[in-house]
Amino acid sequence: MTDRPPSWYEATADRALAFPPLDGDTTAHVAIIGGGFTGLSAALHLAEAGIDTVLIEAKAIGWGASGRNGGQLHTGQRRDQDWLERQLGRPAAHELFTLAEEAKALVHTLIDRHGIDAEWRPGLIEAVHKPRLVDEERHYVDKLNTEYGYPHAEWVEPDRLAAMIGTKDYFGGRLDRTAGHLHPLKFAQGLARAAAKAGARLHEHTPAIRLVDGATPTIETARGRIRADIVVLAGNGLLDGIDAETETRAMPIKNYILTTAPIGAGQPGGLIPGGEAVSDSRFVVYYWRPTGDGRILFGGGETYSRRDPADITAFVRRHLLKIYPGLRDVRIDHAWGGTLAVTVKRLPFLRRLRTGVYAASGYSGQGVALAPYGGKIIADAILGDPGRLDAFAALPCPRFPGGKLLRWPALVAGMSWYALRDRL
Repeated sequence: MTDRPPSWYEATADRALAFPPLDGDTTAHVAIIGGGFTGLSAALHLAEAGIDTVLIEAKAIGWGASGRNGGQLHTGQRRDQDWLERQLGRPAAHELFTLAEEAKALVHTLIDRHGIDAEWRPGLIEAVHKPRLVDEERHYVDKLNTEYGYPHAEWVEPDRLAAMIGTKDYFGGRLDRTAGHLHPLKFAQGLARAAAKAGARLHEHTPAIRLVDGATPTIETARGRIRADIVVLAGNGLLDGIDAETETRAMPIKNYILTTAPIGAGQPGGLIPGGEAVSDSRFVVYYWRPTGDGRILFGGGETYSRRDPADITAFVRRHLLKIYPGLRDVRIDHAWGGTLAVTVKRLPFLRRLRTGVYAASGYSGQGVALAPYGGKIIADAILGDPGRLDAFAALPCPRFPGGKLLRWPALVAGMSWYALRDRL
């Protein structure tokens, strides 16, 4: 039994999987803080290359965002190609699209190569929630098809979309046939098994207390110290007090998810009979998908403090009923929240911070694709090939205004403005 929150993921994953806490001092060539997609992928790729690697996780494998998220594998970066072209120029935007396609492919490679039962299902629909956004989204489908050589996206007219997702609330959408969804906790556990098999030493229930820089960086834990040549900070929004530089650039926020009772979703005659995942064009996005056992897994609503709503079920259910009022009397079996991290520009914070210390954080909702890839490209850089990491490190990732103490009110003000815009 783990100490994960009582989510549908936890209820349907391997509850027996466990790794011992660190007990005493140890050394390694590479030490990784964080047992989510990034840390596990880095550990796997390093161990496969013969690198002595140790990973510590404060709770259980996949306890953070990697084991609690919506499970959606999207195409591209968190920002669309139009935005990237305006901000970074066309060459950089095209390179980032190529890297994102590599990230998507890596997920499939890891699943196939290591036999991970991640419940992969293809198809993802980006639904347009305002009529004024329709022309922009239709243009974007054409742009992907023609300028980016991506033939897997198509525009879906409103009537067809309503039949596909079971609601008339949207004004069309983009069907992406090579995007899709999976069971993120099973994926994380599969990565952990593969990393351990390759020789990485994994330790759960071993929170890092502090990182002491030096010629040989040292991670202090409650029951021992790890001396390593290289440290990888892969704790995303849960690195409290470990590294000030990362904390000023990646802000933890909380998002919430529920699952209904089984209602035949994703099956013929049920909601979303084609089995696709759905997300919409709100800035504070709604996202949902059918599960393998016929539930609707729905995410909606964020908070910007460390305190969860008193009733998470009610908090998320009101968002669900805006889309599917006919589910008012359906039982809700699970509801949970989790911490992710966002950056000011919604681009990931991936880079070498200083000699011997790498950081990966702030995937801003795009972590199912980018986090395993982030772990791989950090491993590649440690192994002598920094090119892809350098491409991400060149992205703008400014500090949040006000530093660590005042960034919370700045974020709340900004997100409240976007939430108001979603309603207009």
